[in-house]
Amino acid sequence: MAQPQARSTTETTVDVRATGHVRDALGKSQLTYTFEGDTLREFVEEFFAEYDVRDLVIAETEADSTTRGWAPIDAADVPGHLRKNPDGERTRAYARILINGQFNENLDGFDTELQDGDRVALVYPFLFCL
Repeated sequence: MAQPQARSTTETTVDVRATGHVRDALGKSQLTYTFEGDTLREFVEEFFAEYDVRDLVIAETEADSTTRGWAPIDAADVPGHLRKNPDGERTRAYARILINGQFNENLDGFDTELQDGDRVALVYPFLFCL
């Protein structure tokens, strides 16, 4: 039987940037945030417990992470490596989490290690249709 993982006692301080709907919900576009741990998973767990913006960023279902009208993708025809985060770790359609300007799914997803001073961006832009 697997032993439960012990939580890290490391504290990490990151610069959080927010755009669009997340910025509106937070009431500011930038803040410094210290959390217990050193991974994106530990950051989002604590940050979303303190700031009620989880539903603006994280998709609960596959339908929440995609939007109507996107062309279906045949992974065999895509050059390179096509990856998306596992269920429960996907962002809503149009929302993204970036670490130092890179999408988290292009790094190690929610297991991406964070260091003091890293920038974590919670992006959910306003969309206007004319």
